[in-house]
Amino acid sequence: MKAIFVTGGKQYYVAEGDVIYVEKLDKEVGSTVTFDEVLMVDGNVGNPYVDGAKVEATVEKQGRGKKITVFRYKPKKKYRLKKGHRQPYTKLTIKKIIVK
Repeated sequence: MKAIFVTGGKQYYVAEGDVIYVEKLDKEVGSTVTFDEVLMVDGNVGNPYVDGAKVEATVEKQGRGKKITVFRYKPKKKYRLKKGHRQPYTKLTIKKIIVK
């Protein structure tokens, strides 16, 4: 069974047992997360969401991604700005896709 759900402003296409990285969720490691905004389950498309469909996942890890360097400059103006950024993420394992 496969599903598409929304979290963090992004859509994820998953099956049971998949491991995905999503935008940071305020949940403890080992806790269960339920997503109600399911757009599609096995080809059944919702309007906008599928009624009674849920995706359950377990939080495996909270972390931060690799560092990226942001460099800005304005030519001929002696303006230079160098910053680093690490995007926080949550690692999830999909346990069940529920359809009523």
